[in-house]
Amino acid sequence: MVEKSWVLIVLVVFIMHGDESLASDPDPIQDFCIPNPKFGSIKTAHLSILPCKNSSEATTDDFVFSGLKSSGNFTDTGLATFPVNPTIFPGINTLGISFVRADLKVGGINPPHFHPRATEIAYVVQGSVYSGFVDSNNRVFSRVIEQGEVMVFPKGLLHFQMNVGEKPSTIFACLNSQNPGLQKIPSAIFGSGINEELLEKAFGLNHKQIGTMRRRFDPKTVN
Repeated sequence: MVEKSWVLIVLVVFIMHGDESLASDPDPIQDFCIPNPKFGSIKTAHLSILPCKNSSEATTDDFVFSGLKSSGNFTDTGLATFPVNPTIFPGINTLGISFVRADLKVGGINPPHFHPRATEIAYVVQGSVYSGFVDSNNRVFSRVIEQGEVMVFPKGLLHFQMNVGEKPSTIFACLNSQNPGLQKIPSAIFGSGINEELLEKAFGLNHKQIGTMRRRFDPKTVN
């Protein structure tokens, strides 16, 4: 089943990357750019630019990744994610893509979040997952997607997932940026240091309730 899912993911990435109107990152100016760890990296606002090693030094192993055969570590929300970017998979550097494996325990959730620099497409490998996103008019688009189904989350829009089945679920997702960014809504609101009085007025919560929420979503303790 996993092999079939990768066929679909590869096709989706090809379609997304082949349409310049959908491309999030700049088009590459060479066939590929395998990072050369000898020279470190150049930091920019959104990503680290990794100098390329000579193309003659590239090997097939640079373009194969085997790290998604098992799940990552689970959080207290029942979610385990294993994101893949050029740092751990050199072959996708400068190609404008990244991907992630997400596993959800029964009842587990992927809390509301968004990627500021990428559209995401998620394929359910196994399980039943309530998935959806909210547009700029606060309209929610959601349904339960089953094994073999796909849902797309437009760039920059809040989206979420919850395992509503009786067994664990697994999702493979691709994003059309090698550095899509991630902002989890609860942590962004209550774990970022926003003025407490503003939060009290915005959410109708008192000082004690705001304190509880801040302790719960402190970025130093939240995965």
